[in-house]
Amino acid sequence: MRRIKLLEVRSELGAGTRGASLGIDALKVACLNKGSDYFRRFNSVHIPDLNHVLFDKTHFPKAKHIDSIYTVQKGIAGTVEQTLRFGEFPLVLAGDHSNASATIAGIKAAYPHKTLGVVWVDAHADIHSPYTTPSGNMHGMPLAISLGDDNRQCQRNQPEPETEFFWQRLKDLGEPGPKITAEHLVYVVVRDTEAEENAIIERLGIKNYKLDEVKAKGTRQVAREIYERLRFCDMVYISFDVDSLDSRFSKGTGTPVEEGLNVEEAISLCRALLDNDRVVCFEMVEINPTLDSENTMATNAFDILEAATDAIQRRLRLEEVVSR
Repeated sequence: MRRIKLLEVRSELGAGTRGASLGIDALKVACLNKGSDYFRRFNSVHIPDLNHVLFDKTHFPKAKHIDSIYTVQKGIAGTVEQTLRFGEFPLVLAGDHSNASATIAGIKAAYPHKTLGVVWVDAHADIHSPYTTPSGNMHGMPLAISLGDDNRQCQRNQPEPETEFFWQRLKDLGEPGPKITAEHLVYVVVRDTEAEENAIIERLGIKNYKLDEVKAKGTRQVAREIYERLRFCDMVYISFDVDSLDSRFSKGTGTPVEEGLNVEEAISLCRALLDNDRVVCFEMVEINPTLDSENTMATNAFDILEAATDAIQRRLRLEEVVSR
């Protein structure tokens, strides 16, 4: 991979609160206010969304708008796959976190015979399914899709057959079957979970680096330990939800949670994680300027995005020098 390509995904169909579709534009406002040329330096592609269906009644209460989400995710997965096949680094800026399962599907479609590791930096575990969800919001389900695990042991809902149809299609997006295994998934600062999620996390033995461990060890040591855990993975995808930040710094997101990272820690963590030649994709999600004042969330997120991008570019330049 020789260059970064920005993939702009404005879909917010999976969120419970409206406004995440405006997150990319809020980042661009923050960029302008900072006097940066960031969004002129990289080629970008806008992936079509179907946000207009939010005005319609959903027929899938246990997986809201799952039919339209499936259509959008086909576009995301195809674009991610194509970007990787063209030798470019997909840097995904997305609305809500449901889109991440499509990013993962696209990576696996591009590299079907390689093992993918996932680093999930988020306040939430996002491992519900239509069988366990308390809300029906699909931004809480992307990892269940990628793992192919419905957590039927904790079933509380009986979704309609139509919901089950689209749910299976999402799980088979890109290539049939699970895209990742639990041993190749690592959480960072996940801290707001439901009982059903706690049960599956314990059953699958998923590691979660909580805030006190991150602070005690430091971000570089945490990154080293993460990559030791993912040592058998050929490639790594990093998903950064802005609600991983403490709620003091993340009012402009749908579900802010206390006791998260500060901005400096998030920058340091992203730099440490991206300083690894197995990382093939980085994604930032869930900026919602309608819940914010003075665009603070997007301003903080843009600082993190710039630092993350610099780390990616340094590595890509090094790879180019080495390959000559």
